[in-house]
Amino acid sequence: MDFSLNDDHLALREAVQRFCEGEYPAAHRGNPETREQAVTRWTGMAQLGLLGLPFSAEAGGSEQGPVEVLLVAQELGRVLGGGAFVASTVMAGQLLTRLGSNAQHMQWLPGMASGTLQASVALYEDGIRYDWQRLQTQAHATQGGYLLNGHKTCVLQGDSADLLLVVARTTGKAPARGGLTVFAVAANTPGVHVRGHDTLDGRRAATVTLTDVPVAAEHVLGIVGEAADAVEASLDATIAALCAEAVGIVDALIVHTAEHLRTRKQFGMPLAKFQVMQHTLADMSIALEQLKSMACAAAMAVEAGEAVQRKRLVSAAKAFVNQQGRRLGFSAIQLHGAMGMTDECRVGHYAKRLMVIGQLFGDASWHLKRV
Repeated sequence: MDFSLNDDHLALREAVQRFCEGEYPAAHRGNPETREQAVTRWTGMAQLGLLGLPFSAEAGGSEQGPVEVLLVAQELGRVLGGGAFVASTVMAGQLLTRLGSNAQHMQWLPGMASGTLQASVALYEDGIRYDWQRLQTQAHATQGGYLLNGHKTCVLQGDSADLLLVVARTTGKAPARGGLTVFAVAANTPGVHVRGHDTLDGRRAATVTLTDVPVAAEHVLGIVGEAADAVEASLDATIAALCAEAVGIVDALIVHTAEHLRTRKQFGMPLAKFQVMQHTLADMSIALEQLKSMACAAAMAVEAGEAVQRKRLVSAAKAFVNQQGRRLGFSAIQLHGAMGMTDECRVGHYAKRLMVIGQLFGDASWHLKRV
């Protein structure tokens, strides 16, 4: 694999860096967004072309691939930003692109690219952990469409989404992969109840209850009962983006920690002079390089499109990120001492985001089994 970046990649990264430095002041990174901040940042990302990055030009996008998404996710991770970028542009965008018809693409993707429409995937349910094929949400055929009934949990940014891509079972029983279908449901459809809540890292998720929700036949994505492969591919693309985000987070953690060790004094000398501190920081730097390589491998495997290799490399990267992310977050807190436990110290916010990434879409044990 060739991990080198071309001039276009470097230009994209620099543009995202300038945007992040302006929109995410260092002293406030990780704090919950106000409604006004969220709107301003989301509009700015749309103007920069980030929200349509992987979409076709006809749909208002830039036709970029997973490597470009990786670069954007890294920079957003560095500032603990991005809002619904992963949930809407990457996860929902991938699923809609893979399954939707041309008419469906033109109905929703331009709005997602321009920032006027947010989407989220309603996939996981209570009691199934990470085995999403075991979902119980049912879709019953009616004259001209379907009725959806079920309960979805951990819908990322679900309470701000205008469009929900609901994965439901049209035929068969869990845990069969056959019989799964994706439905595009407007969040304000009668029978849809969305309850938002805060997550550990200061972001938002939602539980979605579906009670006799009517869905027209033209809002079914792809072939009925054959959505499993597309859902899995979209999840892998999302996981690859999260691995890239974790790289940016760890990079920022090391910068914060190194600055603290240089300025904080103990026994009349900077902490950076103590050998044990140097060794810990060196271990963190080595882990960062490993994380970069694993994230790049995952993104390039998603871009290559070969399913077996994609699943193997994405799960290997996610397992490594889950293991190392938690360790590196705690190491940074420890090197900051007691102040690392306070909300005023940024490292705690970075560590929380790493912990959440470690649990999203499969923990280390689940992905090691998948490998």
